Amino acid sequence: MQTEQELRIDLAAAFRLIYELDMHESVANHLSAAVSPDGKQFLMNRRWMHFANVTASNLQLLDSEDDSIMQTDEAPDASAWSIHGNVHDSLSQARVILHAHPTYATALSTLKSPHILPIDNNTARFYERIAYDTSFGGIASTDEEGRRIMDTFAGKKVLMMGNHGVTVIGETVAEAFEELYYLEKACKTMMLAYASGQPLNILSHDLALQTAESWDQFRGQSFAHFEQQKAMLDKKDASYRE
Repeated sequence: MQTEQELRIDLAAAFRLIYELDMHESVANHLSAAVSPDGKQFLMNRRWMHFANVTASNLQLLDSEDDSIMQTDEAPDASAWSIHGNVHDSLSQARVILHAHPTYATALSTLKSPHILPIDNNTARFYERIAYDTSFGGIASTDEEGRRIMDTFAGKKVLMMGNHGVTVIGETVAEAFEELYYLEKACKTMMLAYASGQPLNILSHDLALQTAESWDQFRGQSFAHFEQQKAMLDKKDASYRE
């Protein structure tokens, strides 16, 4: 099990990598990671902190059962507290939560049908493994909306948020980052395929399910890609470790 410092370093690296991959948005969006066994104490980015400036030491330690911080100058973003606070409070298995508005995933989320169809390896990765929330209620800034979003996961680890963006959960930062990485690639494939105007060649149910199950075998190896991404970060700017 990781120490809190190791978790801080990995989460800070995820912020920097999402910035490097241009999946960030101004000083918005949030990533969090549970510190306590029950998931109620978690690390998250501070309000209005740009992803490129996040470090291990400036991540904020929060407690989902103590909302008194929301009445102080140290209050995190209200929508971050709404989503991450409620998910960490209710889903102890959601050790890491990444909420972002990547370009292609967000574009797909705005379609009448935001479903990722199995048309290649990457899109098939998410076949029957993604939940869809098509009841957008505006910026999530209340506990009621946070709980509603939490319920829409319905046992899945990936949530396509209609007219909004995406949220993924994982047992480790590496696993959640890999899921977000492939989710954006899958959404890019979908949007480019739609843009062609040609009929989609959708895989059969059995082949799509077989491909998704093949992907499942590699999920425990997400650390390999993440560690190499961190090594590249170290060569460019290792300040995320501070």
